Amino acid sequence: MRLSLLQPIVERPGPWASVYADVTHDTEDAAKQQELAARSAADQLSALGADEATCRAVHDCLVTPDRPGQSLAHSGRAVFATGGEVVLDTPLAGPPTDRGVTWSPVPRLAPLLDALGENPVCLVVYVDRTGADFELRSDTTRDSAGQISGETYPVHRTASSDWSERHFQLKVENTWEQNAGEIADAVAQAVEHSGADLILLAGDARERRSVRDRLPEQLRAVAYESEHGGRAEGADSTRLERDIAQVRAALEVEHTEDVIQRFQAGSGRSNGEADVTSGVPNLIEAAREHRIDTLLICPDGGDAGREVWVGPEPDQLAARGSEMQYLGEVHPEPARADDALLRAAAAGGAQAVVLHHTDAMPPGGLGAVLRWSTPVTH
Repeated sequence: MRLSLLQPIVERPGPWASVYADVTHDTEDAAKQQELAARSAADQLSALGADEATCRAVHDCLVTPDRPGQSLAHSGRAVFATGGEVVLDTPLAGPPTDRGVTWSPVPRLAPLLDALGENPVCLVVYVDRTGADFELRSDTTRDSAGQISGETYPVHRTASSDWSERHFQLKVENTWEQNAGEIADAVAQAVEHSGADLILLAGDARERRSVRDRLPEQLRAVAYESEHGGRAEGADSTRLERDIAQVRAALEVEHTEDVIQRFQAGSGRSNGEADVTSGVPNLIEAAREHRIDTLLICPDGGDAGREVWVGPEPDQLAARGSEMQYLGEVHPEPARADDALLRAAAAGGAQAVVLHHTDAMPPGGLGAVLRWSTPVTH
């Protein structure tokens, strides 16, 4: 997944409150249960040494049932706060498997990555002859992304074969083609604005195909079509939901497999250079130099929870506390290796994937595909 979600917190010094909460309160006393859960999280933070203002901010956040613009029901929540302010509040599609509360120099990020997965964003385009409606879909959001209207006359063909009607039909064809081009342009703009990972076109076959053929080449590669759904009232939405889920899941699997193959290929090189790395010291060096393209994390790996040393800046991390003075930090603090590396990787614009139960797991459970090759040292 792209780590841009973490930008609000990676550049901000801690200490951080990190809370992973189950917010499935669907009983008659839901409000009471929500208050009890919020109070428990705040009390745990206080016991860990968090300041009163941050504890209060977390409590107030967790008793708020939904945030503006959140359009899908969710049953989990990840909240990150510091300095009396909730900086990031992320809904989760399901209850977090790693529930808990931490107060630490670096936010507890690895469980968020595991809970969200790739979570690709799909731009669904409901298209017909006169325009299109756009919608962004992910595990936790379903948001309108605007619409476009093209020419509305003439758009319907006739069955007559005399000259005047054939001339009219030519105008119809021209109107279709013009509208398809305008819709394709709007799709490209919507993708650029939203950062969507893929496109799903819904509507009649000819209209879908006309729009897809006019997309830029790089977007056609991630554009798919659904035979279900459309702009008309009563369109088949149930099967469209299945199609959205399928194309998003396929993209997630494809990306993870691609990263694994790149890591394995790099590990097997014997030309004196490496474009992958593993081992906490090597990863720390790569993170400080912004050489990480994609960070690989296996939550069960032995190195994930290994102690490293950090300062307030993302690039201030080291395998030993004594090294931190050379990075401008005389009062380093201990942190988990997976969280510290994720913070640094996010600051460097990298991506990350979580691996579970795979033979391709890097040694110790942490590895990286690098942006450029480096000489292998022995």
